[in-house]
Amino acid sequence: MRSGEGSAVRVLITGGSGFIGRNLVESLRERHEVLAPTHSELELTDHDAVHSYLAVHRPEVVVHGAVKPGHRAAKDRSGIAESNTAMFHNLADDPELCPRMVFLSSGAVYDERHYLPKMREIYLGTHVPTDPNGYAKYLAARWIESAEHVVELRPFGVYGSYEDYSIRFISNAICKALLGLPITLRQDRRFDYVWVGDLVRIVEYFIDRSRGELRYGAYNVTPDESENLTGIAHMVLEVTGVDVPIIIAMSGEGVEYSGDNTRLREEMPGLELTSLRYSIEMLVSWYEARIDTLDRSKLLVDA
Repeated sequence: MRSGEGSAVRVLITGGSGFIGRNLVESLRERHEVLAPTHSELELTDHDAVHSYLAVHRPEVVVHGAVKPGHRAAKDRSGIAESNTAMFHNLADDPELCPRMVFLSSGAVYDERHYLPKMREIYLGTHVPTDPNGYAKYLAARWIESAEHVVELRPFGVYGSYEDYSIRFISNAICKALLGLPITLRQDRRFDYVWVGDLVRIVEYFIDRSRGELRYGAYNVTPDESENLTGIAHMVLEVTGVDVPIIIAMSGEGVEYSGDNTRLREEMPGLELTSLRYSIEMLVSWYEARIDTLDRSKLLVDA
């Protein structure tokens, strides 16, 4: 894929202070006019506030990545489905104010109770998620099927700079190794992990194209091959040169979380994905430069 092939546009990025959002803002502002209001500047669950913001700023593309989180580090895990659904529709419902949207969804749309290896996009709807995060993304995905101005990207695991190292496995493993702590995980499991820099390049590709130019309305964003968590842990030890134990709480292997990327490969035939080894090397260097900022106490709970 050739980067920077389209003309500059005004892009609204929601969730710009989060992990993926920060990476998007840093990269996209090199070519585009980027709007990235904070939560205090724009309450996305407030219909009138969102429509007023869109009417004043008139973004040409909205990259919607903001969510109310439901992970264990979240301060408030109530009303996740309602909040995330409201945020999506407040932005997407009016094509005049939101002429194009790239919606950052996830593999959670396929229902965590019924994951299969390398799920295809057409698996959507076979089961309806019951967890609030997956259910909100599922509702949005079904709505997008009949929308002509929204494309949905479904990354599974994403890793890279700015992610929460207290709960995200790859960064958690790196930081533990750098601080001489054992790498711990509850159970081994195969995952599809995409380097955040690759996700940013993929988002930019879809920013540069109208919905009518695309073959589909939804794309899994996954690597060609999955990796198990123990393999990643060993890779981290090789890259860091540290010898610490890898402790696995439960025997056996958990349910695989992976998606088929054939659609994405067809849409972007020149796409080159960064190898897991090389991206871990880059991320290790990133944390080494910030090692004095790491909070050891955040690493004492399994990722």
